[in-house]
Amino acid sequence: MTGEHRDVVAVGASAGGVEALRALVAGLPPDYPGALLVVLHVPRDAPSALPRILSRSGPLPAFLAEDGEPVQAGHIYVAPGDHHLLMLDGHLRLSRGPAENGHRPAIDPTFRSVARAVGRRAIGVVLSGSRDDGAAGLAAIARRGGTTLVQDPGDALHASMPRAALDQLDPDHVAPAAKIGGLIAGITAMELEPATPPEADPVLDAEVAAADLLPITSDKLAPPAGYGCPNCGGSLFLIEERPVPRFRCRVGHAWSPESLLDEQAEALESALWMALRALEEKAALSHRMAASRPGRPTGARFLAMAEDAASAGTTLRGLIAQLGSTAHTDHDLLVSDVTDPR
Repeated sequence: MTGEHRDVVAVGASAGGVEALRALVAGLPPDYPGALLVVLHVPRDAPSALPRILSRSGPLPAFLAEDGEPVQAGHIYVAPGDHHLLMLDGHLRLSRGPAENGHRPAIDPTFRSVARAVGRRAIGVVLSGSRDDGAAGLAAIARRGGTTLVQDPGDALHASMPRAALDQLDPDHVAPAAKIGGLIAGITAMELEPATPPEADPVLDAEVAAADLLPITSDKLAPPAGYGCPNCGGSLFLIEERPVPRFRCRVGHAWSPESLLDEQAEALESALWMALRALEEKAALSHRMAASRPGRPTGARFLAMAEDAASAGTTLRGLIAQLGSTAHTDHDLLVSDVTDPR
């Protein structure tokens, strides 16, 4: 190809994303002249069969990304477990930087690094997944002049991620996964018109640096938000973005509002279970003390303590049932997908 083209594709997927990724790569031509960086939320310690799955699903070879290797056309690079996949100066970078929305690898760091590295040459794609991961990173690609694609929520096994992307920006294309590969090929084939480079973005620079585990602290980027980080307990800072803000702690853990609410709900449920366990232990011990003092005033006092603890425990059980369990995560949904080399 001559001239400048959109030839670096960042793809993010989570729950239900394996089938969407298979459909996407099946639609790419064998001579596709761009490169794909793929992030699928996976358990940090699970071996991934995703490169083998994608290699068998389409014409391009897929590999687990390796730190420091140059980005080559016609290749698919898959983020390995427990590492963010970044693009820096035309090379891949694997980083154990701070988790985003509880994930490493996470989608948004990859999207931001591609947006920063290649600007309008970037193509960002959000596929099936729960919560709202990828929306903020896709917005960064759009701000730098790149092209944005979102899987049609009606086509996704889990529509939350595509819907969140549609809520936060107006993507260039919304399509079923099976048509996205062809769209990417068509977009890459179009030569870009000359354009003025975008203005510097200090927040984007700092967030990419944070994902690369460089000593950038979030208190330099944004005002305090008044909440605590679920990962480390540190103060969160508010990164003002429209229409939805984001949060980062001092050491770089990042949260979207939806993910932060989910993590707070899990922490609350855990605290309620601990309180229930303490109340039941108190009730059991108080009953034992009351039984050892039959007919005595102290026995009656211990019996009253047991009844109060049991009553409070009943209340807590009702609260737990009302709040519901939030322990089901994307990780649970993906283990079989990425370890089954179908």
